[in-house]
Amino acid sequence: MLSKLPDIETTIFSVMSRRAAETGALNIGQGFPDYPLDPDLASCVMEAIQAGHNQYAAMEGVMELREAIASKLKITQKTTVDPNQEITLTCGGTEALFSAIQAFVSAGDNVVVFDPAYDAYEPAVRLAGGECRRIPLMPPGFRIDWQRVRETLDAKTRLVILNNPHNPACTIATPDDLDQLANVLRSRDCHVLADEVYEHVVHDGHNHVSVLAHPELRDRCIAVFSFGKTLHATGWRVGYAVAGAALTREFRKVHQFNTFSIVAPLQYAIASYLGRKPQSWQGLAEFFQRKRDLLRNELLGTGWELPPAQGTYFQLLDYSALSREKDVDFADRLIRDAKLASIPLSPFYKVQPHLTLLRLCIAKRDETLREAAARLRGFAAS
Repeated sequence: MLSKLPDIETTIFSVMSRRAAETGALNIGQGFPDYPLDPDLASCVMEAIQAGHNQYAAMEGVMELREAIASKLKITQKTTVDPNQEITLTCGGTEALFSAIQAFVSAGDNVVVFDPAYDAYEPAVRLAGGECRRIPLMPPGFRIDWQRVRETLDAKTRLVILNNPHNPACTIATPDDLDQLANVLRSRDCHVLADEVYEHVVHDGHNHVSVLAHPELRDRCIAVFSFGKTLHATGWRVGYAVAGAALTREFRKVHQFNTFSIVAPLQYAIASYLGRKPQSWQGLAEFFQRKRDLLRNELLGTGWELPPAQGTYFQLLDYSALSREKDVDFADRLIRDAKLASIPLSPFYKVQPHLTLLRLCIAKRDETLREAAARLRGFAAS
């Protein structure tokens, strides 16, 4: 059988989670919370089901939810979005990314991606007949070399994928980064696919800068968001894409033949919840920063280095003072010897560098984070 993706293996997330289950390790690698939903949100789901919202929703999404999203963007990004023509509900952020790539990338096109990159980008580009041009970002800063971007772009570049806040590097883009992006794309027939699913998780007093709020990028961008991240409900798989009307029309042509519509009662439930708690996302940055700082403080002076994450609900763990092993090998040893599962960074690069960094998920109960820190302290001491 001819494979369309012959070199694509099982994702590192699945590999490490499977190893954690096999060994009984504590899994703080894969990005999902281990604490319960807000009971009010759970009640909204039951109310939606009991109200009879159990059949197909509109292809573009429930209007009440699209209107709530438009209201949120008006508050967070000071930008006006038409809920009818510019917002589409999707099966999580990943479906939005996939549908956007299929809509705007054709055979022979290329797409600029920054490594370490979410591993769903490249397969989607290849299935569209395109090629990824991957530009590595390196520690400690993981900053974009805009001159290299300029040299990489050509007449066949159709998309630049910008992940902000960045997973797994835990960095945030600056207003200057967006200005630089607008500058290099000026006069080019190229769009921006902005993966902004961690929009509300930005630390240390910084603000998220969205492509939707940038005057030059607004008309050439497709921005992707996720209620799974915002509402601590990753298994719900409810995301959305925001773009100008012309881009949204093309996006929906793919979306309607991909998932068509998203789970109806969840959409109504989220709309109802946001109506009752319209600022529910506003405490997320402080909530996760406290967890970030809890983990960092627990590991002070132990040999582990934890450069403070700028955004996302992840935190990098630098083990260079303890070992020079490859990150994949070290992560496997950590599962065996400390019974702790993490995610190594090198699999997110096209050309894997020698890194001494692991990604930890801080979207966990405080007792989970303290137990993880205790295992890491014990491992370092041994």
